Amino acid sequence: MSTPKGGPVLFRTSVFFTALSLILIARADASIVEGRVVDPESRAAPGAQVVIVCGSSVAASAITDAEGRFKTSDVAGRCELRVALDGFAAAPVALDLTAGGAPRDAGTVRLQLSAVSESIVVSAAQVDVPLSQASSSVTIVAASELRARQLMTVADALREVPGLTVTRSGGMGALTSVFPRGGESDYTLVFIDGVQANAFGGGFDFAHLSTDNIDRIEIVRGPQSALYGSNAIGAVVRIVTRSGGPIRADVLLEGGSFGTARAAASSSGAWNAWEWGAGVERLISDGFNGTRLAPGAKVVNDNYLRTSAGASGGWRHGSGASVRGELRFESDDRGFPGAFGSNPVGAFEGIDPVSRGRDDRWIGSIGGTVPSGSRVRTHAQLTWNNIDGDFRSPFGASESSSKRWSARAQSDVSIWRGLDLSAGVEFQRERATSTFITDDTSAEIPVTRSIAGYFGEGRWSAADRVFVTAGLRVEDIRRDPLAGISQPFSSRPAFDSDRVVSANPRIAAAWYVRPGAARSTKLRASAGSGIRPPDAFEIAFTDNPSLKPERSRSVEAGVDQVLASGHALIAATLFRNTFDDLIVAVGRFQQSSHFRTDNISNARARGLELASTLRGRVGMLDVQARAGYTFLDSDILAVDNGGAAPPPFKAGDALLRRPRHQWSLDLAASDGRLSGWIRGGGRGRVLDVEPSLGAFGGLFVAPGFAVWHAGAAWKLIRQVELFGRVENLFDRRYEEAFGFPALGRGAMAGLRIAASR
Repeated sequence: MSTPKGGPVLFRTSVFFTALSLILIARADASIVEGRVVDPESRAAPGAQVVIVCGSSVAASAITDAEGRFKTSDVAGRCELRVALDGFAAAPVALDLTAGGAPRDAGTVRLQLSAVSESIVVSAAQVDVPLSQASSSVTIVAASELRARQLMTVADALREVPGLTVTRSGGMGALTSVFPRGGESDYTLVFIDGVQANAFGGGFDFAHLSTDNIDRIEIVRGPQSALYGSNAIGAVVRIVTRSGGPIRADVLLEGGSFGTARAAASSSGAWNAWEWGAGVERLISDGFNGTRLAPGAKVVNDNYLRTSAGASGGWRHGSGASVRGELRFESDDRGFPGAFGSNPVGAFEGIDPVSRGRDDRWIGSIGGTVPSGSRVRTHAQLTWNNIDGDFRSPFGASESSSKRWSARAQSDVSIWRGLDLSAGVEFQRERATSTFITDDTSAEIPVTRSIAGYFGEGRWSAADRVFVTAGLRVEDIRRDPLAGISQPFSSRPAFDSDRVVSANPRIAAAWYVRPGAARSTKLRASAGSGIRPPDAFEIAFTDNPSLKPERSRSVEAGVDQVLASGHALIAATLFRNTFDDLIVAVGRFQQSSHFRTDNISNARARGLELASTLRGRVGMLDVQARAGYTFLDSDILAVDNGGAAPPPFKAGDALLRRPRHQWSLDLAASDGRLSGWIRGGGRGRVLDVEPSLGAFGGLFVAPGFAVWHAGAAWKLIRQVELFGRVENLFDRRYEEAFGFPALGRGAMAGLRIAASR
């Protein structure tokens, strides 16, 4: 039976008003920490994040102002002060903070150039933890890197993350998929400021996610359903937008090849206990429009338009109590001219001048934190996600929507030094509609379900060298009844309500065999499981009333080695993923199931991820190099109770669009005013489907490629910067998705104005 409709609403309302009333309670049983952060030349380091770590979690944080000064909220206990600023590191400062003590002056903290930078990670545990203590495979892409490399989309930033394969089906704005460690394109859970942005069933198009006003991107590889429940089956990507810190404003204007132009503006800052962040962006591009094809035809309907706007704000008391809210809107409009690239069986019939899609997305949240003494914190959050899509094709118009409401409450308890516990509950209500999901009267009907997640996690640390995290989340997934349909090509019996309960554990550990900032060795390992419940079409176009979630199980082990007095970092990770209960058409496998579709397919992937970073000074230049490599061995396995794989595959075939070899290289140099960079990336050949007919047209081997980009920037004055880049530097013709050409060589140039106080 389904969850009563009033239940989640009443829960969300009660949590909100309880948190709002408790948030006014202040405490005075801890100490404020203040001080100053400077760079290697003893100049103020504005915008650095100061982190107070007590035991296994972050107790407080602050952003340095224009003079490098900081002031945290109240903290008590034996803690460490650490500084997070991309490209720099500082030795931890030990603090013994007594309850009710006077403000503690931490003095001046001096940064050093380093390949290893500290950061707050909010995606690897139920609480914020410092990156140095994370036991999962975590990559942080900082705002400074996005800006220096002139990256316009999050997808482009993810290309350099080992273990992720990014595939764009054409030019700018075309469907962009991310495959995590051999998983499917809907196996990555995406958060924007704590709000799940995926559609019903886990789908997410990375083409439209701008880098504007982003503070950092966190990527956690491997299943994380013990933390986040449904859809965290392969990886988690969390976008944290800029908010608080010194008051600043940014304006960006750029334009160039393929009729591309972009304008963006953002602002963030803090005033007393209040903080805010906001940004707007507008991008247009003609793509391949006007390009002549071999037969003499021209490409049309490849243009793209993107608009986004977002704002966040909050209030934070010195005791640690806080309230925060976010609201974000995105809209995109793009044509779909078809697969006018590789045409292996001659199925492409010409440019489609009609097909066009538009999507509008809204996300919002409000939440707060209530401290109870120095050992207990309680968090509550309400979130909302709405996606509306319209698509026009030669066959007519269609509409779709995906909506999600969620309410979450969590308490974090410090048992004693080195041992923390978290426990909580989360409720979600999901609803999806489509022009193609109807009943016998041809009226649209929604697919709806409720998910209740109950979770707990323990974190233990010893001697600042051993860190262990163990957690469990139980998902109670209840789908509502669905009316049937009796039509020749899309029959479906009426479905009663359905319920699935899934428990997903995770354990991770890290050990500093050799601690120290100049030369350290960190071993880490983790194991966990993940699930993805069926999407709306998988539910609506089957006769199976009890489709189960798809599942993954994963183990990994890795080592992080710091060398050369902190100027070099080498990381290596071995992983193995098993994917079970994959939903496929049953076809001829009647011995496996008597339904049209069922959870009978299986796959596996194993591989090696390598990443290295070098950073130092050569004369007056700050020089940086990054390299990454992924080896992936994937296999499609035989179906349950069958001796073969689903057609057109054979058991042992590689998974689609998952390359065996993938690499990236990034080189950069700067003297403070002038900077330049060159980056490259590529992959080996992959298995893919016929571009126009899909799997019905057969399987083909798509060739590998290597592509390079280069750029430079010049600071005219401290607040004004000119920049430019050449993409696809050597004008390489290649296809990330078979049949869909990537753009050729193009140039962009622009102006960035940044003012702060």
